[in-house]
This record gives sequence, C-alpha cells and structure tokens, in this order.
Amino acid sequence: MQILIGAAIGLLAWFVLRFLVMGLYTVDQNERAVKTSFGRAVRVPGKTTLDDPMAEALRPEERERYNYPQVRVIPPGGPYFKMPWEQIHKVSIATMTINMALDLEDPTANERGTRLEAVTKDQLNTGLTGQIRYRVSESNLYAFLFGIKKPFVHVMAYFVSVLRQRIANFEAKTPVAAAEAGVGGAADIIPMAGAEMTGISINDLRKNLRDLNEYMDAECRATPARYGVIFDASLITGIDPPDEVESALAAINTAHNQVSSDISLAQAGADQRVVQSRRAVEIETLRAQAEVEPIKSLAAELAELHRGGPAVLGAYLRNVRLALYDKAAQIYLEVSK
Repeated sequence: MQILIGAAIGLLAWFVLRFLVMGLYTVDQNERAVKTSFGRAVRVPGKTTLDDPMAEALRPEERERYNYPQVRVIPPGGPYFKMPWEQIHKVSIATMTINMALDLEDPTANERGTRLEAVTKDQLNTGLTGQIRYRVSESNLYAFLFGIKKPFVHVMAYFVSVLRQRIANFEAKTPVAAAEAGVGGAADIIPMAGAEMTGISINDLRKNLRDLNEYMDAECRATPARYGVIFDASLITGIDPPDEVESALAAINTAHNQVSSDISLAQAGADQRVVQSRRAVEIETLRAQAEVEPIKSLAAELAELHRGGPAVLGAYLRNVRLALYDKAAQIYLEVSK
C-alpha cells in the first residue's frame, strides 16, 4: 500500500514538474518567440508575407517563391505557458554589426575575415573592407526560423555575390551622363582631363563609394521578404588595389591630379580676366553716361527757351556771357570793320 502511495506521489510530482514548472517560459526585451505545436508553427489564419508592405520589394517572379505564412509572434514578457508537445523558438532582434569579409563557415577565409576580394572590369583583384549592420525581421520570422537552414550564412553569401557582381560591372557615369541624369550643374559638363579619372576601375569605385553603398542598400531591400533579415546599412569603407599595381596607380593619379590642377588654375585665371573686362566695360559706360547727361539737360533747356521766343533765348545768351565775363581775367572781342 505504501508503495502505491509513493508511486502516486512521485507520478504527481513528475506531472507538476513536467507540465507546470517546465511549461513556463519568458521572452526578453530584445527577443521575439514563435511557438510550434507538433513541429508546426502557430500561424495567423489567411495571412502571408505577401500581405505585408515588405513584399513590395520582391520582383514579380519572386512573389510565388517567397510566399511564407505569417506566424504568431510572442512579444517580450511572461511568464508564458506551453504544453509538452509545444516548442518555443526564440530569436534576438537586436541590431548586429559584422565585418562584410567574415565567412561564417570558414573563419580563415578572406584573410581571416579582414579583406574581401573582388575582380574589377579591367581584371584587377581588389580588396574590399567594410561593415554590415543587420537585424532579424519581426514580420517574417517564419523565413528566418524555418525557411533557411543557416539564414545568416545564406544572407551573407547573397550580399557578397551581389557586391562582387556590381564590382565586376561597375562603370562610372561620364560628366555629360551625370548632367543628363540631373546630377551636378553645368560646370560638370566641361571635360576636365583627369578630373573624373574614368577608365580606371579602382578610381571609379573609390570616387563613387556612396553610389556603390546606395546600390547595395537597394539590392538588399528585398532580403526581409526573402530571408527574414533586414539590412539596416552596408558601409563599404575601403577599396585597395593589388600591391603590384599600387605604385603605378599612384603615379597615374599624381599625373592626373597635376593636369587637373593646371586646368583649374587656367580656368580660374580666364574667369578672373573675364570678370575684370566686364567690370571695365561697366565703368566706361557709366563715365560716358555721366558726360552725356549734362549735354542732354542743356539741350532740353535750350529747346524750352527757344519755344518761349527769340527774345527769351537772346536774353539767356546775354546772361550766360555776363557770367563768363565776370569769371574771365582777359577778354578778346572781335571788332567788325
């Protein structure tokens, strides 16, 4: 009898421990959780990721492939309760920063995760350095947890492949093309030898790092809908040429910079001379107007006197002569014979 009572008490203790104590769980502030029942995620009925605004970044041919169900997301808090046949999958949604050269499967690759190699359009093997800031998408936890076996590895490989493809096909816009696209002003259309350094892929990439980063941000805008990972920013900070061409490239850059400097000085001198000439013309024009204005006033006054009659004009001329006689030291008069 005592054996049966002990077994019952043990069974009751196991039941309490298994179903009540071990069924309680909490979710941290920087975490989100998804519950599965017999291995199937608890879903939102009738909702898929295509109903979320993040799906707008998908191309039409991708919408059927990346059509994931929306799952019920357990927010921070607790304690929550789960049954023994249910399982809780917790995910950190904190923003993470990682070196873009880091290979998550092989830490020794890419010079131990310090330098990512890519080939340019003129077959130069360049080294890229930079960082990626990412976080898990709360709106597509299904793709992150169940759609991909190793989501971070997959997303990093996708990012690197897009970046290498862009490096291999990158061409800087010419000044005329940039002006037609609305970039820069009219001064950008003037061809300046060496100013744009076009034709040298590394120089093009270095001078257009901002465009390259913006391109990567645009290409990665669909990653939340595809893989459940959001790229907050990708910052490529350095593009280094191979060591064997570094000195040659430096010499080319120096020559281009010298030519560009000479042309800039020449244009500045020409602009200064044009401004000075324009100012001289304005000054002479004002002087001529100052000399002509009294003559015009005198002519108008004489015409007004003439309309008053011959006697009025004669009296005016007599008064002018008297004023001149008063100021003159010597007077020469013509005597008629």
